Formats: sequence, C-alpha cells, structure tokens
Amino acid sequence: MLDSEADQAATQLGEISRWRDSFQLAAADVPQGHDRRAFMMRSAMATAIAALTGRPMAAFAQAPAQPPPLDPSLDVVKRSKGPVMTTVDEMYKVGPGPSSSHTIGPMRITYDFYQRCTKLPAAQLNQATALKVHLYGSLSATGKGHGTERACLAGIIGKEPATIDPAFLDGLAADPSQVFPVKLGGKTFNASLQDIVFDAVKGDFKHPNTMTCKLMARDKVLLEQEYYSVGGGFIEWKGYVPPKKGAPKYPYSVMAEVLAHCAKANISVSQLAMANEMSVSGKSEAEINAYLDKILGAMRATVKSGLAAPTSTLPGPIKLKTKAGDVYKKALEGTKPTQRAIALVSAFALAGSEENARGHLVITAPTGGSAGVMPAVIFSLDEGAKLPDDALRRGLLAGALVGYLGKHNATLSGAEGGCQAEIGVASAMSAAVIAEAYGAPPQVVANSAEAALEHHLGMTCDPVAGYVQIPCIERCAFGAVKAWTGYLIAQNEVPANRRVDFDTTVSAMALTAKEMNSKYKETSEGGLAVSVTLC
Repeated sequence: MLDSEADQAATQLGEISRWRDSFQLAAADVPQGHDRRAFMMRSAMATAIAALTGRPMAAFAQAPAQPPPLDPSLDVVKRSKGPVMTTVDEMYKVGPGPSSSHTIGPMRITYDFYQRCTKLPAAQLNQATALKVHLYGSLSATGKGHGTERACLAGIIGKEPATIDPAFLDGLAADPSQVFPVKLGGKTFNASLQDIVFDAVKGDFKHPNTMTCKLMARDKVLLEQEYYSVGGGFIEWKGYVPPKKGAPKYPYSVMAEVLAHCAKANISVSQLAMANEMSVSGKSEAEINAYLDKILGAMRATVKSGLAAPTSTLPGPIKLKTKAGDVYKKALEGTKPTQRAIALVSAFALAGSEENARGHLVITAPTGGSAGVMPAVIFSLDEGAKLPDDALRRGLLAGALVGYLGKHNATLSGAEGGCQAEIGVASAMSAAVIAEAYGAPPQVVANSAEAALEHHLGMTCDPVAGYVQIPCIERCAFGAVKAWTGYLIAQNEVPANRRVDFDTTVSAMALTAKEMNSKYKETSEGGLAVSVTLC
C-alpha cells in the first residue's frame, strides 16, 4: 500500500473518532427521550411548515410514544459505548427452536441457575423442595407459542440447548403432565411445567424478556436470581459482570472503522474478523476454524432435515402446513435458471425455518426466528455454487462482524426492535457472507449488508398466536433472497456511489426500534397477530 493511502486511512480513523465525540457532546442539547437527528429533522420541518402556512403543527410539538427504555445497567447497553468484543461462539449458537430469545435464552438461563444450585452448601440443598421460574414481559406474552415453558423446564432439570434431543421437547408438548426428578446434592424432588409461571406482561422491567428463578424450601426462598434474555440467545442477570477478554487487534464500533482498518492494513473483512477473534478470545486460528466448521455442518444439517421432512402440520393452533419439500421438488423441475435459483434459495430458507418451528436444533444467525436465512445462503453457496469450505468460513466471519455491529449499535431482539432486528440483520449478515465468500473488497461487503438491511427497516414482529410460523417462516425466504439481491446490486454498482452507508442504516434501525409501538415487538398485540382469524 502507498504511504499516502495509509496516511489517508489513518486520517479517516481520526475523523471518525472526532465525529463520534462531537456527536455525543451535541446530543446533550437534545431533550431527554428524543433521538438527536430525529429531533432536529422534526424541528426543522415544523419550523418550515409553520413559516409557510402560518400555523404550527401540533403533531410535531409532541414527542413520539416511547416504550420503556432498557435499563442502563444491562451489559448489552454498556457495551454499545466501547469497541465490539463479541466472538463467533457467542453469535452462532446451536440450540432448539423456535426462538433464540424465548427458547434458547431461557433454557440457558434455567440451566445456569441449576448449576448455581448444585454449588450450594449441603445443608441448604437438604431443605430444597422445588424450583420455580417466573416469566415476565414478552416472555410471558408469547412464551406458550415459543415453547418457553418447556425450554425452562429442560434447563432446570439439567439439559443444555446445544445437546438436548428435540424429541424431549416434542414429548413435553405431547404430554405436558410429565414429572421429572431433580437431584441436588443428596436431595431429590420433582419438577414439572407447573413450576413455570407465566407472570405479568406489563411492568417496569429492566428488559422486555425478564425472568426470575427460585430454589424453594416450601415457602422459604433459598436462592433467587433475576435474569434477562437479551436477544440472539445472549443472557444476562442482575449484577452481571462480563467475562474478561483480550483487547481486539483492530478495535471498531462502526463499519466505517472496519473499512478504515482494512484500507490501512490492506486486509479483507474476514482477515480483520479473524485477527480480532484470536486477540479477544485467546483461541488459535485452528480452534476458531474448527468452531466455524461445526456451524457449517449444523447449517447444512438443518436445511437437509427440513427438505427431507414430509409435508405435515406444524404444532400449535394455526395448523400451518409445511411446504419446503414441495417448493424444493418443483424448483428442481424448473427450466428457467433465474426462477429456479430463486425458488431453490427460498426452499432452503423454508426448510431451515420449518425446522425451527418444529422446535428442532437450529443456529442463531443472529436469532432463532431468523434461523432459515443464513443456512439457505450457505447451502446455496455450497451445493449450488460449489464454493470451498475455506470461502464459507471467511463468509461466516464477515457475517458475524455485521451481526456484531447490529447488536452493538441497535438490537438483535424482536422484543426490542421488531422483525427488522431479526430478519433484517440476518439478511444483512448473509449478504456479507456472499460478498466475502466470493472475495469481494471490503466496501462491497459493507454495501451488500447495507442494501439488505435497508429494505427491512420498519418490519414489525407480529407472530400470529405467538408462534414463530406466520409470518416468520416465509420471511426467512424473503430475507435470504434479499441477501442475494443486496450482494448483486453492491457487486455491480460503483461502490463509491452508494449514497447510504451501513452505519447510517443501523442508526435508522435503532431509531425505528426506539419509536416502534410495543404492539409490534413480539407481543402478538398488533399486525397479522390480530388481523389473522384462526378457525
């Protein structure tokens, strides 16, 4: 690289830092509860309209309805103020569907609590008579449709998301009256779905997905912990302290910094991501690649299982018929290449998403509700384009980086940001996967992700009857197709001519999430959830 190019990249990094500092200072002038840019735009528009018409607009004088903000003590909030520190094994997790925040997260939580209980003194454990779990907020509102109570019960009897046999959860759905022994030290007592309580939906919670776990000695509480399922299978608890990690080799908190690092060091997005994975996690490149291979294998398996499954009716009151196998078979018969390609990608996504709806093992990329998107893209690059595993691993690294930025600067949770935060981010991650796998330069990778995310902005999360079926399953197919569209546009345009950058679009998603009515945030209180009539 020429010295002048390196100097330019360094200057760009400095400008990014100064821009962020000045933005934070200017934001102090904005009234509390308002986004700065939105406030300034509204103010300017209101002033202009008042000047032209002579009449002020009352609507602009009022602040938009805001849901309760996330508690600032949550680590997911604190982390948005420093460099990205997330790693691939945190982003890509294997676990049972249908939801990362409402199934995998709660199971991780109750398993964590079970492990805490095992470490209590024998004298306390000898008093134990029950384990109780209380679900609040969105977990309570739509938990039945997500199988949250079954996931919670599995966790408190010692089962982990990554290794649980989906047949266990299917069995609980078929026979909810089952009772299981829980052994803690020398004491054994029973646990059942009666120990999982769907509690208050509305309240002053630190996070929309709040739950508590208690070890009881009849009416006496021996141990209690408040937890939060913060999206994408990530969990926190009251008093949570994040694990110690190494410093990233290339610190970044926005895509602009990623691109500046890539330009200065003359590296690709996946090379930057791998360097950071190694420095933050302390793992070797071989260890990280081994984990990525595990994820690739799981993604292939979920698509193959979904395609091979016979047409059936998914669990729940919707009585939705599966269609992945039918779409796949007809796509193979197609003679028009373009239509055939789109139909195949759609079939792959339907297959992964239907496996999620069945409650089978899926991969968070970034969430369970969006679990059909990236596997479909990987399968199309693998089975269709015949790209080598090394290219797919590079793609997964670039996709993870995009997911990190979505989590860092906005949200991955439908309960916080609607479906734009799940399908939208999944599509953006997958567009980056395609671009990086094909060896596109960093700017094209960023533009691909931006294009895919931009055209999901404002998408609501309105699962019918609280089940991750309608509109979730087909949305995965659209997300996968949009990922390809985003890449193809970015690859064929003049990269420097793209008017909207990735960071701007993530900021728009965060603002939209903040101002979105809570009815459209995984509560099943609006949209299709109320307009679709179930017979």
